[in-house]
Amino acid sequence: MNQRDDKHVIVTGAAQGIGKKIAELFAEARAHVWLLDCNSSKGKQVEGDLQEKGYNVTFQQLDVEHPEEIKTFFLRLAGEKAVINTLVNNAGISHFKRLSELEVTEWDTVMNTNVRSMMLMSKYCVPLMKLGGSIINIASTRALMSEPNCEAYAASKGAVIALTHALAATLSEKHIRVNAISPGWIQTENYSQLREEDHHQHFSQRVGQPADVAKACLFLSREDADFITGENVIIDGGMTRKMIYHH
Repeated sequence: MNQRDDKHVIVTGAAQGIGKKIAELFAEARAHVWLLDCNSSKGKQVEGDLQEKGYNVTFQQLDVEHPEEIKTFFLRLAGEKAVINTLVNNAGISHFKRLSELEVTEWDTVMNTNVRSMMLMSKYCVPLMKLGGSIINIASTRALMSEPNCEAYAASKGAVIALTHALAATLSEKHIRVNAISPGWIQTENYSQLREEDHHQHFSQRVGQPADVAKACLFLSREDADFITGENVIIDGGMTRKMIYHH
């Protein structure tokens, strides 16, 4: 537990789902966690719940689609002389719409929220990061395979993986590692209502949970994981490796 004393971690999209669990596990590991989310009421609720458990967390309302909000947040941290160990770029939106109905504005919103935000968060965070710091970008197995009508989302997550290895190359001289995690089916609520066949279509024999991704974030942030960078870690119970024949 002591390995993470006095560590500072930023998690975007921390008010629910995977982001909330990532924030919780870092807080449990004795880090000071900045909870960023555009949803103020949910964010404050998570902040309150974690503080009640004695954890050191601070909520800040922030919409990653807006560059000026990102810049303002990091100016605040710089003013406080904060030193960041780990940045988890988790915030994102999914938007599935028929190709024939997909508007340019909708495409831009998905790309700006899911990809541009990760570039900007990284750009502004790097000057505050320690040597040996870690950036973790949450991508998706939809970067590698698709269902119909997911053009904007799939393209954005593919871009996240490419951005990840580009950042890893750029930041190597600063000894900052950059990795992506691509979750598959992660059930964030009503897990007990899943069917047996939902679980059995995974090699792991179960559908994923937020903790499966959160634990990998903790591992990638560790100083002794310093040989892993530029990587995309797929956490999907084996789904993308499953061959399906229709007889």
